[in-house]
Amino acid sequence: MAPAAAAGLRGALLLGLLVLSLFCEACKEVTFNIPSKLEAGTLVGRVNLTECLKSAAHISSSDPDFRILEDGSIYTTNSISLSSEEKTFTMLLKDTQGYEEKIHVNLLGHQEEIGKTRHTRETVLRRAKRRWAPIPSFVMENSLGPFPMQIQQVQSDTAQHYTIYYSASGPGIDKDPKGLFYIEKETGNIFVTRPIDRETHPSFTIVCYANTPDGYSPEVPLLHKIKIEDDNDNAPCFTQDIYHFVVPEHCKPGTVIGEVIAEDKDEAFTLHTDLRYRIVSEQPSSRVFSIHSETGVITTLSSQLDRELVDKYILLIEVRDMGGQPFGLCTTGTAVITVQDINDHAPQCGLSSYEIKVLENRVNVEILRIPCLDKDELNSPAWCCKFSIVKGNEDNHFTITTDKKTNEGVLCISKGLDYETGNARILEITVSNEMPYAAVSYSKVHVQGICNVRVIVLDEDEGPVFNPCLLNMTINGCLATGTVVGKHLAVDPETGNSEGIRYKIAPDQCNWLTIDENSGELKTAIRLDVEMEKRQCNISVIATDRTGKTGTGTIWATVGACNRHVPRVPVDEYTICKDRKPVCITAVDPDEPPNGHPFIFRITERAIDSAWKQELRDGTTLCISPAANLPFGTYRIPFAIMDNGGKEGTSIVNVKFCNCVTPRDCVIKQSRSPSVTLGVWAILAMILGALLLLLILVTLCSCYGRRTVSKHVTDDLANQNLIISNTEAPGEEVMDPNIIPLQSATVNSCDQGVGMGTVGHEVTSGGQSFEMSKGGHQTLESVRGYGQSMMEQGRYSYSEWQNFTHARLGEKVNMCRQDEENKHSEDYVLSYNYEGRGSLAGSVGCCTDQQEEEALDFLDQLEPKFRTLAETCVKR
Repeated sequence: MAPAAAAGLRGALLLGLLVLSLFCEACKEVTFNIPSKLEAGTLVGRVNLTECLKSAAHISSSDPDFRILEDGSIYTTNSISLSSEEKTFTMLLKDTQGYEEKIHVNLLGHQEEIGKTRHTRETVLRRAKRRWAPIPSFVMENSLGPFPMQIQQVQSDTAQHYTIYYSASGPGIDKDPKGLFYIEKETGNIFVTRPIDRETHPSFTIVCYANTPDGYSPEVPLLHKIKIEDDNDNAPCFTQDIYHFVVPEHCKPGTVIGEVIAEDKDEAFTLHTDLRYRIVSEQPSSRVFSIHSETGVITTLSSQLDRELVDKYILLIEVRDMGGQPFGLCTTGTAVITVQDINDHAPQCGLSSYEIKVLENRVNVEILRIPCLDKDELNSPAWCCKFSIVKGNEDNHFTITTDKKTNEGVLCISKGLDYETGNARILEITVSNEMPYAAVSYSKVHVQGICNVRVIVLDEDEGPVFNPCLLNMTINGCLATGTVVGKHLAVDPETGNSEGIRYKIAPDQCNWLTIDENSGELKTAIRLDVEMEKRQCNISVIATDRTGKTGTGTIWATVGACNRHVPRVPVDEYTICKDRKPVCITAVDPDEPPNGHPFIFRITERAIDSAWKQELRDGTTLCISPAANLPFGTYRIPFAIMDNGGKEGTSIVNVKFCNCVTPRDCVIKQSRSPSVTLGVWAILAMILGALLLLLILVTLCSCYGRRTVSKHVTDDLANQNLIISNTEAPGEEVMDPNIIPLQSATVNSCDQGVGMGTVGHEVTSGGQSFEMSKGGHQTLESVRGYGQSMMEQGRYSYSEWQNFTHARLGEKVNMCRQDEENKHSEDYVLSYNYEGRGSLAGSVGCCTDQQEEEALDFLDQLEPKFRTLAETCVKR
């Protein structure tokens, strides 16, 4: 046998035996018709185990030549040859619960028929076409017959060698709908018995068999498909009875509103289900909508959708199959389109102006209702109005709300009006909608709804009014009896003053405060001490005017901590250099909170206050710096400092504004010295000292006439005379190590030199000139350089010096206790420019802090007269 023929034979036997096993109803015994010879691995047949044992856990065979799979398929394990016509073995089935079942399998061999079948197969392989596999059958839906009506014929080529009987099974034959088809046993003709509805059964698939009289199946069972051809017997239908759509008014042309959908039960993708849509009619008739013929999408044709004119449209829509041809089936549906309102109408007030009259002091009273006119949809956000008072209500005496039911503006008085303050009020009220206004192309220009309300206030006689009605007071906790702690006054609204008003405290109030009947002053009735601290009292004060009308005010009094001290400034001397870096003045107060800080600083003199920049820091410190145009000098700044308890103290701060880099370098020539105060005896001592100096100078001048110049110079140097100085007054404490040198001298000032100029100038008297350098005194070099020649040329005579100094000395003595404004001064320094020949040491008043560099140790060994003079000038 050829391999191809053997494979075909095995396949035919496999399918045949499978079909036989599927339709076998016996579970105890199964019979298979097989060839007498089978190769190993050949399918013998299949037993439907689900009908015999629902869940077989173990399947075995009593014959080792056969193997059984889980699905009931029987395969040969070896090549077998049936010596006789029948072979029997047993299938053993066992489930999970131990239940066993046996199935007897009978195998029947047919040698001649298999041979003929092989021959037939070989012959079939050479044929170009077989009658056993016809094309699918077609039956027209709703066919009128006559019935039974032949629709197809199946024939097997094996009928040339065998007697073949045909049979069929499947839906329409032996399954629902049963009896719809049948097949003739001898001819293989297939008949339909009645009309068929394609929408219910679009197709059938039946199984056709060709068997010999003894049950042998030479052909593979044939699957034959019977298709029901569609008839356009179903009209399209809409998915909804009524479609509802919403479209905003004044929308643009082409705006999509919605889509209508229809369905057709006929065969898809044919003309029977090719649908077309169209609008049959519109109510009202306006032709503002269109529909896409294929998709059913509805759009707008015009932008003239005005809800105020037409708020609803009803469309009658038709759908037709067969591509919309007139002979197609059709159905109509309804679409209701509602025009949605937009705020295209601005609200307006009922009238443009109103006038009402109101009594003063009325509170929470409705005084006016303003209608709102709006053409938009009722109770929609485009219709609901909002009122606002845009002018005339800056003091919040009025409120306006909207009545949601009537859409009216309700104007009320929230705070009482005062006739004495103003007898008329004009309010400007605007109205708008909850939804913003939407302008359309053809609408009128938007005009804001505005109205004016004139409120006339009517006078009413009123009682006294306290201002404020509630007075909070914190009283110092250490006050004596009868101390005034404040006032609580009322005014007559008619007159605007407190004249004629009398005050009293209501009965059963606290007993440690009283009020003056006429002035309204509050005084302590007892002495307050520490034990009363934090005590509180609520006092009602009654004010009565001349007409007997009364008004009531309230005082909430609290006894605070004892405020015994005033703030003060512990440091009152400060220096500011030319960089104008501010200095910070810190005040202290021994009192405990709340009577301590924060402090309030205030410069009491207006002229001084404007010359200083001020910055308060952390409540205890005030930083000040000079203004841009303030000159250098020493300034006396008076401060008033108030603590948190209201107690105020004064302090004076002296600030030196100096042309220096660091504060210790500051040198300012002052017209008064706070550290030295000259008395009468000090002035007399200075006069005696000046006379003594004159006497010494006269003596020295006379010595110049008798001695040579060289000897005079030698004696002067040897005796270590004091340095020439521009001042003999102490100026500062003589014992202070920081002696500031005097930089310049002026002839006309009491505190400056008599006849000497500044450094580098010449002083001339009696035709002779002396060059002064380095602080107004001669140095050793200057004496050596030209001192000899100067005395050779001429010397001052005693008379010349007396004439020069006598007149000025009397004037200076008279002016020493007067300042520039002819006011007596406590501290003036007298300066002199000449005191004899120059000394190498310089002036005593010009000593600086650089004592090491100047080598002024000789000042510790002064002569007794000068030591006495210095001690006399020191302030005790």
